[in-house]
Amino acid sequence: MRLDLSTLSDGDLASLSLVGREAAFTEIVRRHRSVLYRLALGNIGDADEALDIVQETFVSAHLALKRYDPARPMRAWLAAIAINKCRDWGRRRAVRRLFSFALPIEGVVENVADDRPGHDVAASDRQELARLRRVIADLPTALREPLVLHTIEGMSQAETASILAITEKAVETRLRRARIRLAELLDRR
Repeated sequence: MRLDLSTLSDGDLASLSLVGREAAFTEIVRRHRSVLYRLALGNIGDADEALDIVQETFVSAHLALKRYDPARPMRAWLAAIAINKCRDWGRRRAVRRLFSFALPIEGVVENVADDRPGHDVAASDRQELARLRRVIADLPTALREPLVLHTIEGMSQAETASILAITEKAVETRLRRARIRLAELLDRR
């Protein structure tokens, strides 16, 4: 008789993963990868980098599975790991940007990527979505993270507060400020 992993809770899957059932962790990945991808994409605005962050998140989660508390939702635990990975990515990006200015101008010009949309991306709604992602990614971290978790991912204020280790009132305030700042940035661009 074969165990149907899709019927098990995340906590049960974590327990099975800890005893060596690789298929159990595969089920965890299947359940949560889309949410984590949208979360990463909303935070950094780059689809390829978001995929890398999701992969790093699952690797870290697998290594830290012993510390997972089954009483806590797996989604919130994974989201907290993903948020930390996004923060790490932002720090690495800032360092790379700093070093890129130290290169001679010839090296910089040769290594600049063409960020124009491809010819196949002609639809205005795709361009607007890309514009919105960039604007969201440019928000300060303290405003971007609650906006992505609550508004885009649909997490409650309590879940968002738990993941970010802030109060629900702080989430509410940051959401209001994020929306105001987002409107200002969209008006300028």
